[in-house]
Amino acid sequence: MRAEAIVDLSAIKHNVELLKKTAGRKLLAVVKADAYGHGLIPVAKAALSAGADYLGVALLEEAIALREAGIEAPILAWLVQPGSDFAKAIELDIELAAASLKALSEISAASTGKKAKVHLEVDTGMTRGGFLNEWDQLSAEHLNGVDVVGIYSHFARADEPGEKQNESQLARFNEMVAKVHSLGFTNVICHLSNSAATLKDHAAAFDMVRTGIAMYGLSPDVKTLGNSQSLGLRPAMQLRAALYLVKEVPAESPVGYGATESTSRDTKLGVVAMGYADGIPRIAHYAGIWSSSGKSPIIGRVSMDQFVVDLGPTSKLQSGDWVVIFGNGSHGEYTADDWGAASGSINYEIVTRIGPRVPRIYSAHVY
Repeated sequence: MRAEAIVDLSAIKHNVELLKKTAGRKLLAVVKADAYGHGLIPVAKAALSAGADYLGVALLEEAIALREAGIEAPILAWLVQPGSDFAKAIELDIELAAASLKALSEISAASTGKKAKVHLEVDTGMTRGGFLNEWDQLSAEHLNGVDVVGIYSHFARADEPGEKQNESQLARFNEMVAKVHSLGFTNVICHLSNSAATLKDHAAAFDMVRTGIAMYGLSPDVKTLGNSQSLGLRPAMQLRAALYLVKEVPAESPVGYGATESTSRDTKLGVVAMGYADGIPRIAHYAGIWSSSGKSPIIGRVSMDQFVVDLGPTSKLQSGDWVVIFGNGSHGEYTADDWGAASGSINYEIVTRIGPRVPRIYSAHVY
């Protein structure tokens, strides 16, 4: 095997338990995008076993896959556009988000045998999804054909505690909840908090929190909230690979496409058989691999299927030896945070983009 992503399901469970205890509310485990690259079904089951009350996905096909795997817990799919198979969703008891009058109309039309369970998505200031200009037009008549079970919105800057926009979004959400109540739907689940708000803004917890990145043991923002360790979270994924090749090269040897870097001394280079087709960012700099000898940085550009690291002239590593690309940092290895910073991106993107060519290996405990 050339590479593998080892997912520690005990870490997922620990994080869910911590987040639910912190919130003191129901918890929706966000498992969209193949559970942020960790594996949809195994992670969903682990989260539910740890006390998650709901599962949340973006796409209807993700929700259907959960049902087909035998999962019976409540599932909310929130990016199901008009024209989708709403009848299938209703048949499988998948709860749907509605962000427009058109969506409500189509969902209502599909509610022939039983009413669809709907969460109204409202725009409180992120200016992305959710009711905005149509909100004032919404009436009880638009809701006749559905069962409104929830209302929710999404923070734009919850990872910046103290930011005034958080206060304005919270106030606007309360106003929009009041309208839903006035339309006769008083027994609804109100949810606004994402991972950052769950950790730092208890006033926004309402009836349920939605935890994504923190459930996987990663900080929503290292700079403003602190790292995983300081938040009590356990990163769940370790990415590792077997060195395809180790070879000695002389000083001033150009490396990779474009010859963007050259060796500064006689050294040993290691070739890792992973590249941007596997989710390794092409623009990554100042990251690399870790072994028992320590860190070895990338040299040259990342290719589609491989990248090169400078092992140093005294390295004892050989072709076929396993090295860690990222982990929880407890041994000094690079972390998903490090790779995110090295790519001008964030840890979310690093774990989510690990491609299907990399098998996921599930463990009760990795570290």
